[in-house]
Amino acid sequence: MTDKPFELGGINHLALVCRDMARTVEFYEGVLGMPLVKTIELPFGLGQHFFFDCGGGDTLAFFWFPDAGEPVPGVSGPGCRPDRGSLTSAIGSMNHVAFSVPPEKVEEYQERLRAAGVETSEIANHDDSEYGLAETWDEGVFVRSLYFQDPDGILLEFAAWTKAFGPDDISHAPNGAVRPDPVDASLTD
Repeated sequence: MTDKPFELGGINHLALVCRDMARTVEFYEGVLGMPLVKTIELPFGLGQHFFFDCGGGDTLAFFWFPDAGEPVPGVSGPGCRPDRGSLTSAIGSMNHVAFSVPPEKVEEYQERLRAAGVETSEIANHDDSEYGLAETWDEGVFVRSLYFQDPDGILLEFAAWTKAFGPDDISHAPNGAVRPDPVDASLTD
């Protein structure tokens, strides 16, 4: 018996919205090698819902809606790779999707993506230094990352954990919501 309130087994699927389902299938199945495992035609001409196997028993899903609105960079997602601009996006947005890959394969996967015509960031060696990045993969690096975007500009990442976490990895208190100071009513009269 577990003391956890729910028996969670990972992510069943993350559902995103695409502009062109055919182009999405070409990218995720053709370039990234994620098998298309389920397709759904939504009733009443509402669109489509397709699922890709992204490994580990998890799936990445896409909706295609014929009347979907255009994305708004910085609101619906960051709109660019972190090496090209702000990583900030709005509350409730989907900022990026990170897929687990083996640490020793990051360079090879960068080359494969670039050979397929996908622009990528340089490899980021994330550590606990002031700026959070190391020039080389050393014992302080806890994850190696490679960022790229899909045809709709959705930010994707290949991420490789490089060490196990311990109690010392929890060292920051969570921040609360940032609210503007109330305006002094006497200043507005």
